[in-house]
Amino acid sequence: MREGVPAEARLRAMRDAHFELVWRSLRRLGVPEAEVDDGAQQVFIVAAQRLASIAPGSERAFLFGTALRVAGHVHRAKRRRGEVPDPLPEDRADPTPGADELLDQRRARALLDQVLESLPLEVRAVFVLFELEQMSVPEIAALLDIPGGTAASRLRRGRELFRAAAHRIRARTGGSGA
Repeated sequence: MREGVPAEARLRAMRDAHFELVWRSLRRLGVPEAEVDDGAQQVFIVAAQRLASIAPGSERAFLFGTALRVAGHVHRAKRRRGEVPDPLPEDRADPTPGADELLDQRRARALLDQVLESLPLEVRAVFVLFELEQMSVPEIAALLDIPGGTAASRLRRGRELFRAAAHRIRARTGGSGA
């Protein structure tokens, strides 16, 4: 831990700086929306427990790695319980004004989540960081502590799998999705 910075203040600064990244990452790594807040809390509990071992400047990498592991635990728990992903929210329109627009956004988000769910977790992590978080391949490699070639290969594979899954959904929905 850095000299002169109390643990509580450092943890608060990490949370303030990286909460949105953790939340978005968990969501895009396939954690159901109803469980994302709990998952984010788990990430920061782990960070609080391991704060002394997190090198200054590597907080983002630590938090994303922890979010990746939390998402993996959620996936394994879903498989053990035999859960299946929620169906597309066709009939779950929000009754507030602008319901058509909200429904379109929810459908698009559900389709994106469905396609991302089809990607293996290690491939999805690279794909999400590159395509949604706008990180470079070298940044991703450093963040995930993998070689640059591995990150690039996973990104290529993720794009191939994403296109194939989107094509399948388009075919199934008559061209109106993804």
